[in-house]
Amino acid sequence: MSIFTKVTALFCLSIVLMLFLSNQTNKIHDEKTELIHKQIYIQSSKELFNYVIQGDFVSLDKILLKLNYRKLDKNNLSKNLQSIYKQVISFGEIQVFKQENSTYILYMKYLDDEFYLYDDSQHKEMEQKEHLNYLIIADIVILVIIFLVILNILKPLKIISKGLNKFGAGDYSKRLPQSKSNDEIADVISKFNIMAENLESLITSRTQFLSDISHELRTPISKAKISLEMIEDSKYKNILKKSIDHIDELTNELLELERLNSNTLSLNLENYTIDTILANALGKMIIVDDDEIKVKINDSFKSEVDLNYISIAIKNLIDNALKYKTKGEVEIEVNKNAIMIKNHGEKLSKDLEYYMETFTQEDSTRNIKGYGLGLNIVKRVLEHHHFSLKYSYIDEQNIFTVLFQNTHLTK
Repeated sequence: MSIFTKVTALFCLSIVLMLFLSNQTNKIHDEKTELIHKQIYIQSSKELFNYVIQGDFVSLDKILLKLNYRKLDKNNLSKNLQSIYKQVISFGEIQVFKQENSTYILYMKYLDDEFYLYDDSQHKEMEQKEHLNYLIIADIVILVIIFLVILNILKPLKIISKGLNKFGAGDYSKRLPQSKSNDEIADVISKFNIMAENLESLITSRTQFLSDISHELRTPISKAKISLEMIEDSKYKNILKKSIDHIDELTNELLELERLNSNTLSLNLENYTIDTILANALGKMIIVDDDEIKVKINDSFKSEVDLNYISIAIKNLIDNALKYKTKGEVEIEVNKNAIMIKNHGEKLSKDLEYYMETFTQEDSTRNIKGYGLGLNIVKRVLEHHHFSLKYSYIDEQNIFTVLFQNTHLTK
């Protein structure tokens, strides 16, 4: 959940809570006011009704003035009066009515005389209630203003988030627009732009450096290979040849890794059968004896891949299987949407992810060489294809399984 969603949710919750509390406060206030005025009217009606029975209207007016009551014209009263109290007396009755505006009226009737009396002290209570409601409305308005101010403060975070996503996706030239405010967010934006500038420069320098090294190594490697052909066969020549081949292979891997690390890489995706992919992968390998590899295709299938890069990934997995096997053949088995590469050897002591980083290696006491760039290239290729690599160890065999996506079986 984003910060904006959380802030909006909290704002809405605050508004709902404030409206609920306001409603409950008004409700409690009305109930309390009703009870008080009903009791006051009932108590005063006993004294007032005696003057009505006696017909002493002069004294009645005096006591009404003293109690701050005034007479109301029946024709000016609302028709929607709600009776909250009624007492029938011989030849008359007493009632307390509630008006639409939550004020209360005392009604007295005796024979043909009837009176509608209003307690003027209610005006003060009504003013207090209105004042309270105005304060609640003011609180809501202030809350809305605070909400809008917070949104305006947090607005640059959306720009920062989008900028970070683009930068993380490989657009190292991306810079954030500088905020006009002079706050912490503006400081973060400024420091991010400085960091991005330094990183872009560093990445560009590194890429250029690796590319230059890889290309510069080509010439001496080619000369070394030509010179090797002129040397008589011997144990030392084979050692030298393997060393030069290893340097050549490492140079090629550096170039491929740089291309794969570039987010501008565009794959040439087409549908190929697993037979074609395997054949292309094996064709990229340096000379291998036929009795070292056993291929078993149980289910042939097609998948949309970049033939060159997926072949490099499969080739690297086969190379590792050959390099680190302790006995027997390397088995390549194809089932539905997966290709499994198996070899007899020691179980990996760490998680697969550890070996998929560059130049990782086992404990030196186990006399097993590092994994160089091979598995890292496999990881990058599979990520670009949205494929996955699984590892398991069964019956003293290391099993690396490439799981393809969007496949369909072929006959």
